[in-house]
Amino acid sequence: MTRINSNIPALNAGFQLGRNQRDLAVSLQRLSTGLQINRGADNPAGLIVSERLRSEIAAVSQAIDNSERAINVIATTESGLTEISALLTDIQGLVVEAANSGAFSPEEIDANQLQIDSAIDSITRIANTSTFAGRKLLDGSLGYFTSGVDTVALANVNVLEGNFGTRSFIPVDVSVSQSALQAELHFPASTTGAQTVNFDLQGPAGIITLSFPANTSTSAMITQINNVSDATGVIASANGFNAGNATNMSGVVLLSQGYGSSAFVSVELQTGSAAFQLQDRSGSNVSANGARLEGRDAVGTINGAATVGDGLRLKLTSFLLDVDITLDTSFGASSTSFAITGGGSLFQLGPRVNVNQQETIGIQSMQANKLGSRIVGFLSDLTSGSSKSLGSGNFSQASNVLDEVITQVAVLRGRLGAFERNKLQPNINQLEILTENLTASESVIRDTDFAAETTELTRAQILVQAGTSILTIANAQQQNVLSLLGG
Repeated sequence: MTRINSNIPALNAGFQLGRNQRDLAVSLQRLSTGLQINRGADNPAGLIVSERLRSEIAAVSQAIDNSERAINVIATTESGLTEISALLTDIQGLVVEAANSGAFSPEEIDANQLQIDSAIDSITRIANTSTFAGRKLLDGSLGYFTSGVDTVALANVNVLEGNFGTRSFIPVDVSVSQSALQAELHFPASTTGAQTVNFDLQGPAGIITLSFPANTSTSAMITQINNVSDATGVIASANGFNAGNATNMSGVVLLSQGYGSSAFVSVELQTGSAAFQLQDRSGSNVSANGARLEGRDAVGTINGAATVGDGLRLKLTSFLLDVDITLDTSFGASSTSFAITGGGSLFQLGPRVNVNQQETIGIQSMQANKLGSRIVGFLSDLTSGSSKSLGSGNFSQASNVLDEVITQVAVLRGRLGAFERNKLQPNINQLEILTENLTASESVIRDTDFAAETTELTRAQILVQAGTSILTIANAQQQNVLSLLGG
C-alpha cells in the first residue's frame, strides 16, 4: 500500500538517526572529558564504585601528606635536641675539667660555672622557642599530663606513648609483687680480729683494694669504704639485722648504690689476708673468697600486663600504652594507680580516623628543672648556688646528673628517629602503593579507553551520515505518489 499521511520508512530512519546521534554525542563527550562515566545514567553501578574509590584515594593522599608533615615535625624537634645534646656535652667537659682542682684556680672554676649557667639557660631557651607552625615542641606541651601520681610510691613516671581512642583518660594501675633490692653483703663485727684483712671490693662502678689493720673498728671500716664509693658503686653502713643464721648481728653491711640484677657487690681476698666469713641478706654464710651477690629487679604488672623490670624501673610497651615508671626505693610489694588525662602528640597516619590508624608520641619538657630525676637530681641543680654546682665540690654527683640527662635526651632522639624510620617512612611507602592500586582500579571504571572510543566515534559518525541519507531517501520516496495523480 502507498500512503502519504504516515511515512513509516522515514519514521524508522529518523528513529535510528536519533539513536546514532545520541551515541555520537556520548562518544564526543567521553573523548572530550576523558571519562566514560560523566553522569549517573552512563553507568550507575560503576559510578557508585568509582566515587567510593575516589573518596578513598583522597583520604589516602591526605594521609601521605600527614605523614610527610609528621616527618617535618620530627626533624624540627630533633634539630633542637641536637643543640641541647651539644650543650650537655660541653657541660660534662666543664665539670670534669673543674674536678681537676689541683691544676685549676678557683677563678677558673668560677669561670667554668659561668659557662655552665649560660649553657643551662640556653637549654631552657631552646626548650621554650623550638616551634613548628606556631606549635611549641620542647616545652612539655607535647608531653602527657598525669593526675593522681603518688610521689611517695613512684619516683618518676615517663609516658612515652598513649592511645586514648574514645576515652577521655587512660587509667594506669601499677601492682608490684616483688620489690627491687640492692646487692647486699654483711661483715660481722669481728672481721679483722687480731689479723690484717686485705680484699678487693668491686661494684658496678669498678674495683679497688682495701686493707684493714688488725682490730680496725666498724666505724673506721665504714668510713674507708664510703670514701671510695664513687669508684666502686658500693656503700657501707652499720649492720644490724636478725634473719636466717644471724642473730642480732652487728658489723658492716655492704650495699650496691643501685638496685636490680645489674647491681652487685663482690669481695675477693688478697693473698696472705686473714680469712673471714660473710653473710647474705638472709643470714646464710658466704665465703669471702670470691663472694658476689647481685641485687633484685622489681616484678610487677601495669594494667594487668607483665612488665620488664630493671632495678626500680618497670616498663610496659603495648599498642595502647608505652610507659616507663621508676619506683621509689621505699615502695615494696604494693599497688598504686594514676591517670593519664591528656597531652601527647597525635598523628593521623591512615585514611580512616580510628585508633588503629593513629600514632601518638610524647615529647617531655627539655627545661633544666625537668631534665633528670628525683633519684639523681635535675640539671638545674648544677647552676650557681645549687646543691651540685662546681662550688659545692659535688663533682661526682654532678656527673651522675649529666649522665642521666644525656641519656634522657639521647633516648628521646632515638625514639623520634625510630618513629620516623619504622613508622612514618614505611607508612608513606605503603600508602603510595595503595594510592597507585586504587587509582588504577578507579581508572579502569571511570576513564575513557581512547582506542575503543575512537572506534565507536567513527562508527557513530558513519551511521549518522548514513541515517541522514536514508531519511532523505525515505522522505523523497513519498513524492512518487504524484505520478499516480498524473502529476
